[in-house]
Amino acid sequence: MQTTTGSPETQRISALDFTKGALVLIMVLYHWINYFIGAQWPYYFYLRFLTPSFIFITGFMISHVYLSKYDAADPRLSKRLFTRGLKLMAIFLALNAARIFIVPVLGTGVVVENPLDLRNVFTVFVSGNLSVVGGKLVSFSILVPISYLLMISGALVLPYRFYRRTFHAVCVLLLSSILILGLTGAQSQNLEFITIGMLGVLTGFMPIAAISNLVRHPYMLALAYLCYTIAITIWNVPFPLLIVGVYLSLMVIYLVGNSGNESTRIWREVILLGKYSLFGYISQIAILQILSAGFHHVNPGFAVLGISFLAAFVLTITSVEVVDRARARTASIDRFYKAVFA
Repeated sequence: MQTTTGSPETQRISALDFTKGALVLIMVLYHWINYFIGAQWPYYFYLRFLTPSFIFITGFMISHVYLSKYDAADPRLSKRLFTRGLKLMAIFLALNAARIFIVPVLGTGVVVENPLDLRNVFTVFVSGNLSVVGGKLVSFSILVPISYLLMISGALVLPYRFYRRTFHAVCVLLLSSILILGLTGAQSQNLEFITIGMLGVLTGFMPIAAISNLVRHPYMLALAYLCYTIAITIWNVPFPLLIVGVYLSLMVIYLVGNSGNESTRIWREVILLGKYSLFGYISQIAILQILSAGFHHVNPGFAVLGISFLAAFVLTITSVEVVDRARARTASIDRFYKAVFA
């Protein structure tokens, strides 16, 4: 979407892109910790909002962009959402198929011996509880619940034509399912992520002006986030606190993006990352795999950690800039990018 600089619409879209770009950068930090510090890092729960925040924004875009761009009776809407979900699932499968061959060569991890074992398939595509298997079963696992959310939303467009509270009813059903599972001592991370994505869909029905008004109270946001931080420090991050963390974190980042100076280089770089959030997510993992292999036999002192950390940020941003410029200059690259990521 192209609009005149300084218009209210540009600011709103830019703030959303800034939010997505900031999440990509924080995700670089998260993945860098995974590769260079390891699972023993004791503060992962402070970053638990990251993955569900991406899924929440996907849900937000479904209602705020797709459902406003297309009429509910337009068959292209359901097809567009469902096809997008299938594309993401295909990307997930292709990347993990490549991972089986690449990871042993790089020596940066251990690939599970039998990824097609029924228990492993159930873990990846149903429960999503990858922490049970040490997180080594698959990579790019965030793509699975995002894919489900898009395909479910595509299917819900059909009843949404006749009942405008369809997404609200499904969200209540999902929350009830999580409650029932919790009472039985079970958990499905995929179900929790899809539910947070559905909450994003409901939030996307709000006028953007109302959302902007909500985040215009920085002192209240700071106090709420302080209370949230204290709560997860005491109780870790149960699902209700995870929802609170997603909302608060996104509101804080959106506030920063909405208050930023569009003319600054840093602000523009974060905006660009937001426009290529999926590609940035994928490229950063590939970059960190290579960096991890390169520093594998080096003593992990402060200098190595600092260099690898800076390199991960710079290379992720550079990869997005290269793709953006290549798309602008070469029509075939632009068509390929749209076919895969759009």
